[in-house]
Amino acid sequence: MGKIETTPFDAAKYIKTAEGVIELLNDAFESGHAPYIANALGVAARSEGMSKIAKKTGVNRQALYTALSEDGNPTLETLLKVMGALGMKLKCEVDMGKAA
Repeated sequence: MGKIETTPFDAAKYIKTAEGVIELLNDAFESGHAPYIANALGVAARSEGMSKIAKKTGVNRQALYTALSEDGNPTLETLLKVMGALGMKLKCEVDMGKAA
């Protein structure tokens, strides 16, 4: 049996709509898992074009790649800038299962 060649999967290639970005980010935020949130934001930014996002945010492209990776830890300022550049905003709602 011959070797099987694989290529890395990049979800950014398949996110084509704002609704797709929203679905990805909502899933990440609901998980509460910081590495997933950073990575999902990076996927969303790459789907739009990292150079375009860098220009809109004023954060250099390499810094965005680093901060928005699974090992990254973006600042709140970076998170808000990228969300704004994507035309998205954060919104809070009450979790009825945990409300006081």
